[in-house]
Amino acid sequence: MPLISYVVVVVMAYLLGSIPTGYLVARAKGIDIRTVGSGNIGATNAFRMLGKPAGILVLVVDGLKGYAACSWLAPQVFNWFAPNFFVEPVELEIRFNVIAGICAVLGHNFTCWLKFKGGKGIATSAGVYFALAPLAAGIALGTWIVAAVLTRYVSIASIAAAVALPTGVWLTKNNLFLGIVTTALGLLAIFKHRSNIQRLLNGTERRVGQKTATPEATK
Repeated sequence: MPLISYVVVVVMAYLLGSIPTGYLVARAKGIDIRTVGSGNIGATNAFRMLGKPAGILVLVVDGLKGYAACSWLAPQVFNWFAPNFFVEPVELEIRFNVIAGICAVLGHNFTCWLKFKGGKGIATSAGVYFALAPLAAGIALGTWIVAAVLTRYVSIASIAAAVALPTGVWLTKNNLFLGIVTTALGLLAIFKHRSNIQRLLNGTERRVGQKTATPEATK
């Protein structure tokens, strides 16, 4: 594959992932989500500050960004270039899809539209892995649900899922590159939760269902 094919998929996947869903949905309601709640543009803060319908919309669209990058965008770009050169091995196509997934998550976490400050990548990573490794993604989702029910902390559930996902990939996929990338993305997700970890240690992290101030009251 020529270098230009990698440049194209990296740029396009990053731009797809960088769409700031939470920010746009909040703006449609006249709210700058960066100034309310945790200040994060992800689905968790959207649920808390914008309500369930908006939170679900942000969650689904953020997940679809990752899924589309791997299941549609990467194969499309691969097919643009592969016929012009030679038949590529399946392993190379898998790596191509993984690169697209990485860039979609990085786009979400460090969106160029908001001065490179984005979400934490949980929903987008879930979308990526439901495309690349659905069994491992199912393990991570199950872990998230159990942790959320037991602790009522979304942050703990997300951190647990960030550990479960690479574990699931190592156990269910015989692919070194995917395993290494997934481990790196899991560590990135945990790093992005450092403020939540600090609030957990301080006892100030909000639980699911705990009442919080309205967006207007927090401006």
